[in-house]
Amino acid sequence: MTDDIADILLIGAGASGAAFAWSMAETKMRIVCLEQGGWTKPTDYPTNGRDWEARVTTDFSPNPNRRGRPEDYPINDDASPIKIMNFNGVGGGTIMFTAHYPRLHPSDFRTKTLDGVGQDWPISYEQLAPYYAQNDRMTGVSGLEGDPAYPPGKKPQMRPPHLGRSGLAWGTALNKLGWHWWPSDISIAIEEYEGRAACINLAHCTPGCAQGAKASTDITYWPQALRAGVELRTHCRVKRITTDENGLATGAEYYDETGTLRFQAAHVVVVACNGIGTPRMLLNSASATHPNGLANSSDQVGRNLMLHPYVSVYGYVDHEVDGNRGPPLSLWSHEFYETRPENDFKRGYIFQIARGAGPVTEATTSFDHGRLPWGEGHHAVMRQLHYRRLNLSLVTDDLPEPHNRVTLDPVLKDTHGIPAPKVDYTIGENTQRMITHGIEKATLLLQTAGARDISTVNPIALSGWHNLGTARMGIDPTTSVVNEWGRTHDVKNLFIIDGSLFASAGGVNPTSTIQALSLYVADQMKQRLANLFD
Repeated sequence: MTDDIADILLIGAGASGAAFAWSMAETKMRIVCLEQGGWTKPTDYPTNGRDWEARVTTDFSPNPNRRGRPEDYPINDDASPIKIMNFNGVGGGTIMFTAHYPRLHPSDFRTKTLDGVGQDWPISYEQLAPYYAQNDRMTGVSGLEGDPAYPPGKKPQMRPPHLGRSGLAWGTALNKLGWHWWPSDISIAIEEYEGRAACINLAHCTPGCAQGAKASTDITYWPQALRAGVELRTHCRVKRITTDENGLATGAEYYDETGTLRFQAAHVVVVACNGIGTPRMLLNSASATHPNGLANSSDQVGRNLMLHPYVSVYGYVDHEVDGNRGPPLSLWSHEFYETRPENDFKRGYIFQIARGAGPVTEATTSFDHGRLPWGEGHHAVMRQLHYRRLNLSLVTDDLPEPHNRVTLDPVLKDTHGIPAPKVDYTIGENTQRMITHGIEKATLLLQTAGARDISTVNPIALSGWHNLGTARMGIDPTTSVVNEWGRTHDVKNLFIIDGSLFASAGGVNPTSTIQALSLYVADQMKQRLANLFD
């Protein structure tokens, strides 16, 4: 069954797809977006009930293999210490992200030139800066202007969240050590913003925000894109992107919500399926003209996977701190972000400083680590743990390595029989040294804050949110998949706009950069509408 031809076929309605759809809508072209998931009702979010901490391990787990909804696809990540996290639905990962909203540093775009590692981007921070700003306005960012970790000009729309008891403890300790810290940028409405209600500290932000304060793209970009005429079809799983005898993309075959195989023809195809789903899509779209997978003459599709290994370091203080009250992230430290000559590693990491843990999380993790006994003494020990935890995460840079990759699993398939992605990933030596350094510094910071019983989780297994680099951007078509404005080298009417474009990972959460990149690619396309196929 064939649908009428679209000017642009967009595959994926998450962070990048939503921003792209909104930006391109002004062209008045016919834009059709296919999303394999659906809309999430605010009333369905776990934070509406008292059992929300339990539900994040079942039907609202960020891990698709645990969640197992019909719209999910399985992922074979047995060969990775870090398990893949995602969410399939309108809004994509922004439904479940923590709303931490840093930008990359200018140096992240020039790691090869500056430090002799990784790969330089074909674009710069300065080129992305206006799109960062545009995305911040659409999203609504709470923060504090003037962070010395960044160039001047970054202006949040709202005040930062209150630092709370946890933030006060951390800030005091960081000041004693003379280390950088700053209230973290978060994409949460601390006050009413563009019709969105202010945060009321309902619960942790990860399992969705029933209040609508968190800037998931189903409530920011998508309503405006739909009003402007973009067509969004949900529960539509794309099987493959099709090509003609000249190797150009012609559209996509997809299964609709009834399971019927359909074909959507298009003049231009744009892929926004994240750093796991995009290489899976391209590899599954192999044909006679593209035998190794679509846009893969360089053999770079799926390679250079970067996952930002997360490490948790935490301890306990003798006074009550915030626990899970308030937005989970209150401040950050970029003290160890840039390369330093005295270190035995290149690039760096941030301290992503959280408020603490809720009672269920505290109980289960403390039992697993042998701190909390059952039976006699249980309540007395729990009283010494509950809302006493100071917790931070290291977000480490992750250099691109070709053996870290996404391929197609030869056996595992989704419910429509489409081969599932297989992830092979190891933490590189440079990152291992970075982690060792970070744990040492985090331990010192916790001790300075008066913490005891310091523990480390290295790495956090369920932390594979940041799936980057698997269709990277570059000038040289032998070492990259797309050019400097998002068009694939091999297929001139095929574009990629998600985190798979990253040439380097940086040491911060990528959502802000993913959306800025998407807006940048959309703008480049608008400037070149007359000669997209030249």
